[in-house]
Amino acid sequence: MDNLVDIGLNLMHSSFRKDRAEIIEEAKKAGVKQFIITGTNVHSSHIAAEYASKYPGTLFSTSGVHPHDAKTCNGHTMFELEKIAKSDCVVAIGECGLDYNRNYSPQDIQRKWFEAQVEVAERTGMPLFLHEREAHEDLYNILKRHDSVIEKSVVHCFTGTKQEAQNYIDLGCYIGITGWICDMKRGRYLQDAVSVIPPERLMIETDAPFLIPKNFDFKPKKNRNEPKYLPHILKTVALCMGLDVEELATQINKNTKEFFKI
Repeated sequence: MDNLVDIGLNLMHSSFRKDRAEIIEEAKKAGVKQFIITGTNVHSSHIAAEYASKYPGTLFSTSGVHPHDAKTCNGHTMFELEKIAKSDCVVAIGECGLDYNRNYSPQDIQRKWFEAQVEVAERTGMPLFLHEREAHEDLYNILKRHDSVIEKSVVHCFTGTKQEAQNYIDLGCYIGITGWICDMKRGRYLQDAVSVIPPERLMIETDAPFLIPKNFDFKPKKNRNEPKYLPHILKTVALCMGLDVEELATQINKNTKEFFKI
């Protein structure tokens, strides 16, 4: 399980302010060798790219606006995201999508600016790093209108049902699984849903510092998720899928490196 890639790491989050470099070094010792820092608005996408550029080959980043921040978008926003995406370390457009669970931005505004970011991905030829919560039908229908990007899309931090997973797979998407699967209560539907995800469409991530796994044999000193826990997530995914963990790791690495071109 060496050379794993954490496709979703919120490294610029304030909880990592004092120990970002140490976080990465500890993860490397655990077998996680590459990391993609998530951008969630123009500002965070800019600082993620700036930080990632200092660690070529190890850190990468995304350029996008999370649906929570869609209300902050204007006519200039897509230009800025596209500009950030020109950096060598930026490997995807996102985190973008729809979130009807919290509705921090009005749903019509979310749809408008999500589709605008899909168009940025079309123009740049870059993959899409997607966020969806309780908005499966609308996100699915928007993606269907843009078939040139579907097979270059990963539904990050998937928490939906088996049928929703199947719908995304049928559409041509990849699926990103987090430590949500390690939660015996909230994650039980996901533990079932992974059975329909072909290993060649699967990626893994921590979404750190959020979603710390709940099924550790030990209690971490800090209640903060970290990229060093990615191998634990992988083992849980392999167990739920009934697959050999080393073989699954090899396939996931292949998927991830080809998808993000890293």
